[in-house]
Amino acid sequence: MNLLAGRTRIFATLLLSLSLALLFANVMLAQAPAPATPPPADAPAAAAPAIPAAIAEKLDALEKATKNAQMSGDNSWMLTSSALVLMMTGPGLALFYGGLVRKKNVLGTMMHSFILMATVSVLWAVVGYSLCFAEGSPFIGDFRYVFLKGVGAEPNADYAGTIPQQTWMIYQLMFAIITPALISGAFAERMKFKAMLLFMTLWSLVVYFPMAHMVWGKGGFLQGTLGGVVPAWDFAGGTVVHITSGVSALVCALYMGKRNGYPNESMRPHSVVLSVIGAVFAAAAIGGPAGPGVAGGHGALACRCRTIDCQTCPRYRPGTLPRQGWTWSTCSSDPKARSAS
Repeated sequence: MNLLAGRTRIFATLLLSLSLALLFANVMLAQAPAPATPPPADAPAAAAPAIPAAIAEKLDALEKATKNAQMSGDNSWMLTSSALVLMMTGPGLALFYGGLVRKKNVLGTMMHSFILMATVSVLWAVVGYSLCFAEGSPFIGDFRYVFLKGVGAEPNADYAGTIPQQTWMIYQLMFAIITPALISGAFAERMKFKAMLLFMTLWSLVVYFPMAHMVWGKGGFLQGTLGGVVPAWDFAGGTVVHITSGVSALVCALYMGKRNGYPNESMRPHSVVLSVIGAVFAAAAIGGPAGPGVAGGHGALACRCRTIDCQTCPRYRPGTLPRQGWTWSTCSSDPKARSAS
């Protein structure tokens, strides 16, 4: 009997303790703060504080002034690069080839370069620029820019977003001029002037314009940044200018054969000094091909270093710089970029 009474008291004590614990838990939960209810998904966001009209106008004016200053500087640099490339043709190549031929052929050889400056300029304005830089097939552009239609002061964001498209057109024209002029050295003294002019016109249409579109034009087969099937990095015309002109000059020389009278007749250069002066002008190649950097800053510096292949320069990192879209981080003169490599 005493054992039963003891068990009953233990059971009653446990039941009372459990009831008190539950009561205490209910009181604590009642006093706890309710969790914040998240706003509905479709609730409108809080409106940002409005900028005063006077400050907004000043910000707009500052942004416009910054863009105008950048466009002015980039435009000046590109025109300077265009002038440097043009100097490579005349007087550069004209004097260089003129000094290497015999005295009786100096004027005709020099006129090869100067007449091509006029002929290719007209051809470029009529159809050349459109075939090179208008969108079309992977091998040739369409006719949207024929007679420079639509090529004005507005930038073309595909190629250079901070300079007028007219400036970009002029810069690319300089390479279209010098490329056939380079070939003229292969048949100097050996081809009639009319035949040379006809050949160079056809060569520009059949060889240079398609190749320029494939390497530099948007959607070209070898374009490195604008959707090329086989991307090629061409900084200063290594493919478009030098390979095409070099191979074409070799084909011309092989097709025409040996010179009449060689080696029985003396064919000494007219003036090596004249050729050296022309080579000095042609040294503008160091500055002219930096134009693809568009801005005359770190991109142009890096493009110039890449062009002359100065692998001994501690700031040079091969294979890291695109032809377009230069930024601070891509320039090899940036200490952060060098430390990250």
